[in-house]
Amino acid sequence: MANVCVITGCDGSISLAAAKFISRDKVLVISGRDEARLAAAEAELSALGFDVHRILCDVSSRSDVHELCLLAKSLGTIRNVIHTDGLVPNAAESAERLIRLNAVGTKNVNMEFRKYLERGSVIVDMASCAAYDLPDIAVHRGAYELAEYQEDAFVQKLLSETGYARKDQPGLAYKLSKRFVIWYAQKCAYAYGKDGIRVVSVSPGLIATETGALEAEHAAHMIENSAEHRMGTPEEVGFALATIADERNGFLAGVDVIVDGGGTNGKQFRA
Repeated sequence: MANVCVITGCDGSISLAAAKFISRDKVLVISGRDEARLAAAEAELSALGFDVHRILCDVSSRSDVHELCLLAKSLGTIRNVIHTDGLVPNAAESAERLIRLNAVGTKNVNMEFRKYLERGSVIVDMASCAAYDLPDIAVHRGAYELAEYQEDAFVQKLLSETGYARKDQPGLAYKLSKRFVIWYAQKCAYAYGKDGIRVVSVSPGLIATETGALEAEHAAHMIENSAEHRMGTPEEVGFALATIADERNGFLAGVDVIVDGGGTNGKQFRA
């Protein structure tokens, strides 16, 4: 039976870069919300020799994620799930939509794929080093605990009770949503680990993509604080995602891997 790698958000450049580093003996299932870009990604990966299948999926919809799981399962044994789908503030229609796609979407992906994963498989959830801009007091773990079974209450608490993600501040909502991703990936790592399933999160810094260009002005400090004073490339983050998801990385679990050129830690050396 074939081994399957699922990549969400493959209508984006980072996830497409990750797909290219996956072993060609695996079946690729790619999903996204933009039909034209997803079709282009499928064509590019097929031309490189991949057996690739695409499906439209909005991860904020539990039923969409379920259909994604069923497609992947029909093609073989699901070994790798690389979840990158999400929104940045400049692309968000609202703070609520951003939280639903980034935070609720991660909950949906992990919970649904958990039903179909076997020992030795892995979920890699993409967070963001922007999450580390939040003080610990802003991490509303009481709200986080609601995510799995009280979804609407979870979203509303992040929007209203924290005071850090008002509906007119998608930038703050973004940081909160990605802080949740880090927390939730770690929670899942310890819940799923007894069955031999790894869960890891990855937090990229400022990356030279279309969305990265939109963020560059407001995130210039991330470049200044990095070791090489530059943005990362999609290929660098894609390689990190693919290697972290590789089965040979079997002892890497329950942590957030920061791929930001040293920007998160660099401010202490830039005095």
